[in-house]
Amino acid sequence: MTELILSRLQFAVITSYHFLFVPLTLGLSVLVAMMETWYVRTGNETYKKMTKFWGKLFLINFAMGVVTGIVQEFQFGMNWSEYSRFVGDIFGAPLAIEALLAFFLESTFLGLWIFGWDKLSKKVHLMTIWLVAIASNLSALWILIANSFMQEPVGYVLRNGRAEMVDFLALITNPHVFYQYPHTVLSGFVTAAFFVMGISAYHLLKRNHLDVFRRSFYMAVIFGLISALGVAGVGHLQAMHLVEAQPMKMAAAEAHWETENPAGLSLIASIDETGQKNNFEIKIPGLLSFLSFNRFTGEVKGIHELQAAAVEQYGPGNYVPQVTSLFWSFRIMLGAGMWLILIPIVGLYFYKTNRLEQKPWFLKLVLWTIPVPYIANTVGWYMAEVGRMPWIVYGIQKVEAGLSTSVSALSILITFVGFTLIYGVLAVVDVYLLLKFIKQGPEEVSVDEAPKSGIKGASLWT
Repeated sequence: MTELILSRLQFAVITSYHFLFVPLTLGLSVLVAMMETWYVRTGNETYKKMTKFWGKLFLINFAMGVVTGIVQEFQFGMNWSEYSRFVGDIFGAPLAIEALLAFFLESTFLGLWIFGWDKLSKKVHLMTIWLVAIASNLSALWILIANSFMQEPVGYVLRNGRAEMVDFLALITNPHVFYQYPHTVLSGFVTAAFFVMGISAYHLLKRNHLDVFRRSFYMAVIFGLISALGVAGVGHLQAMHLVEAQPMKMAAAEAHWETENPAGLSLIASIDETGQKNNFEIKIPGLLSFLSFNRFTGEVKGIHELQAAAVEQYGPGNYVPQVTSLFWSFRIMLGAGMWLILIPIVGLYFYKTNRLEQKPWFLKLVLWTIPVPYIANTVGWYMAEVGRMPWIVYGIQKVEAGLSTSVSALSILITFVGFTLIYGVLAVVDVYLLLKFIKQGPEEVSVDEAPKSGIKGASLWT
């Protein structure tokens, strides 16, 4: 159906574009708050320069995230009105809380932070940026509560052709949330860390504002290493949960056609989706069982058995998602994750041995690594959303059933082209503004603004 293909493509483009800004907002808000905390604690004006410089880039990113996020809300009522009718009683609640509580809290205190530098006391001003950081990450929680219902429906009954909420506590304590939320937030922290590390590397190569960008790099490299290790750990736990909750998604991501015990993990494979087999693969025996159960034995069901079980439970149909794209998306994400752990380890070593600026090849490598977490975030969300196909709400509504019945293919095509063009213009504006302020560097703090407090605790980040 043309309408279905266009609607899915439109939603994918808009969501992917919006999600370029979300992770950086989650992580950079925390890093900026940490920088200002150290300014208030130590009185060292370098941290104030850092706070203002990275805060300016945070504001540009935040504004783009708000603009691109609004369009997503409208799609639920336009292209996916049948989905909204079916789960609006459930899906709408966390989205409303996100908008009325988290977003308003975030935007209100962000305004106070922007305009309150010379009007609020240092501690009150610091409180505003921490509230922005908390609200940003709280906003992500409510959105992921809504998304987790689509992945693992809980706390509902089917009544009069609709899914109706009967247990709000079950909705907000959905087991899927406990894995998806920290995985997403920590991925945002990694994104922000490499954003700061990469831009700091650029200025260190140029020998600009060395004190500012040495400290920025050091804070980011520690933040990034801790967060990257956290992503890996939570990701492993999430995969173990999905083996139970969404076994078809994990089987497709591994191109695992036949049930095995113990199950081997394919590092690479030549996948024949038509013949439902792998023509060639390099496999590590027992590793898939270990990733699924934390032991090298254990039965991992294959796609063939899961498809047969789904037909028996839900009726005739194809319940196998796109195996090839999921298989390689998963491996891109894992490869990126390992790279994002390795780089901070090397960077921390060079920093601690006072050789960072003597390694221009490494600084250039860090600069060119800025896109890697964005790629990992995008393929990770692709796996999360495409992996549950053909379900829009896992097990209770298929994608085609959620499509609007009154929107024509032409209307969708026109809006799709329009949104893509507008987003293209916004992308140019965003890149222009970021590059302008990145090259400009931090502002100098005037003598009147220079702090008069002591330097207690200054050694932590030096």
